[in-house]
Amino acid sequence: MKTPFIIAMDFPKASQAWELADRLDPRRYRLKIGKELFTAAGPDLVRGLALHDFDVFLDLKFHDIPNTVAGACQAAAKLGVWMINVHASGGRAMMEAARDAVAHLPQRPLITAVTVLTSLGAEGLAETGVKRKPADQVRHLATLARECGMDGVVCSGREAADLRKTLGTDFKLVTPGIRLPGSPPDDQNRTMTPAQALAAGADYLVVGRPVTTAADPIGALEELNRNLKSRKEGK
Repeated sequence: MKTPFIIAMDFPKASQAWELADRLDPRRYRLKIGKELFTAAGPDLVRGLALHDFDVFLDLKFHDIPNTVAGACQAAAKLGVWMINVHASGGRAMMEAARDAVAHLPQRPLITAVTVLTSLGAEGLAETGVKRKPADQVRHLATLARECGMDGVVCSGREAADLRKTLGTDFKLVTPGIRLPGSPPDDQNRTMTPAQALAAGADYLVVGRPVTTAADPIGALEELNRNLKSRKEGK
């Protein structure tokens, strides 16, 4: 049975990604390939992981004119990925183009939209010219994403409860910035534990450095799973 965890394979080399992937059960864990690893290893790694039965979230955050994003989504779908994402701030025409580009596929990937990066707090968001509070901007962009036919959004756990209430149960919430109690936030501003994020309404939990930089990655995953179990048992 799959856990809600998506492991962020934030490595500079394909060999490092395969070393960890070979220790993971694709029946339990999904994988995320981001810009660093994709730039270093290219589409062959993505295809290879998909052929090894992993659900792959290709996290390239497409943000461009509609035609370019549509082409990128089609190319990503051909790699056999489970999920792709775009920036909601790219606007309605761009998101609708992304949706339409893969709508005809028999096994189309899910498309999620990035709202506000979890590294951005109120001050950083204001520097980009957005005067709303992060939570308000997330709600605004998530509502637009749903109108445009996105399958869900990427948001921090801090906004998950509000979005779940506002946008319903069938809209997927992908939550990065997952940390265990007492763990350093690194460059994330809005973090949560696995149990807190699920309780808030998240569907998928993206976890990277707490696993990938751990001396014992599998042990770190077991600890994350124990945190989820503690929620289910009401501890």
